[in-house]
Order: sequence, then structure tokens, then C-alpha cells
Amino acid sequence: MQCEECGKRPAAVHIIKIDNGAKTDMHLCEVCALQKNPITLKANFSMQDLVAGILKSGSVGPFKVDIVHEVKCDICGLSYSKFKTSGKFGCSNCYKVFGDRLNPLFKRLHGNIIHTGKLPSKAGSKIKLDREIERLRQELQSAVNNEEYEKAAEIRDRIRDINSEEQEEHDGQLD
Repeated sequence: MQCEECGKRPAAVHIIKIDNGAKTDMHLCEVCALQKNPITLKANFSMQDLVAGILKSGSVGPFKVDIVHEVKCDICGLSYSKFKTSGKFGCSNCYKVFGDRLNPLFKRLHGNIIHTGKLPSKAGSKIKLDREIERLRQELQSAVNNEEYEKAAEIRDRIRDINSEEQEEHDGQLD
């Protein structure tokens, strides 16, 4: 694909601009892209660059990142403003110190603030069942707390069904 601006060089940059809900796509060569938006284009873009770029913009999803007072890690001395610049932690304690400011960032990057990971193909079904039972137990506890006893009984029965199916599978494997 050729550059949409000059038509001379191959397009190497894809720019998507959303302005008041109107989406505009542009395919530009590096030269025209730099003329339109003088940013540094890096071939080896790292996760730290991404994190630092998001933090520098000051906007994390619907949240605004403001520093009322400078927060520093009490172990390594890294300040939040230095972390924003580098995108790298100084030590493991930095995560705890900057945690409340990072949750919106992690939610935006990963869609969640809790790591769920990937499941191995062989043991995946057992782990999925365990997670489902745990989710149902939390739902059951919530229903009991809200005095929704009929709903709680249904959830209890689903947990029993899953456990009995799991036991039948386990017994079938032993034969």
C-alpha cells in the first residue's frame, strides 16, 4: 500500500484518529507521518514504552492521573513521576506503593486487575471446574447475605451437580 499523503513511498504507519465519534484511517510513510505528527517512531517498541506513554498522557481510561504529593517507594526511593517517565519499577515494593494509581492502568491494558492466566490443555478442564465452583460459592454467599434463599438453593444444587459429575469422572478414570 502506498502512502496516502505523498503517494511515493510505501505506507509504514497506520494512524487511526477518532474525533467526536468520527473515525479516520490514514496510511502514511514514515516521512509524512513525522510531518503530520512529529513523534519519534521506534521499531522496537517495548511494554515499558507503552506504560510510560499512557502515564505521560495523564489519562488512564475515564480516570485522570494527578499527583497531589510526590509518592516515593520507601525501599528503593523511586518516585511516581520517575516511574511515569521510565515505565519501570525500581523494586518489588514499588507495585505496593503505586498500586492504587496502577489499577486503572492495568484494567485498561488487560481488561482486568486480577491475573487469570492461561490454562494448560490437559489440566484445563479441572481448573475450569474449580474456578466455576469457586465463582458459584461466592454467588451463593452473596445470595445468602441478601436473603435470596431460593436463588441460594438453586446455586447450591448446581454446585452439588458439578461436584457429583466431577466425582463420577474421577471414579470412571480409576476403573
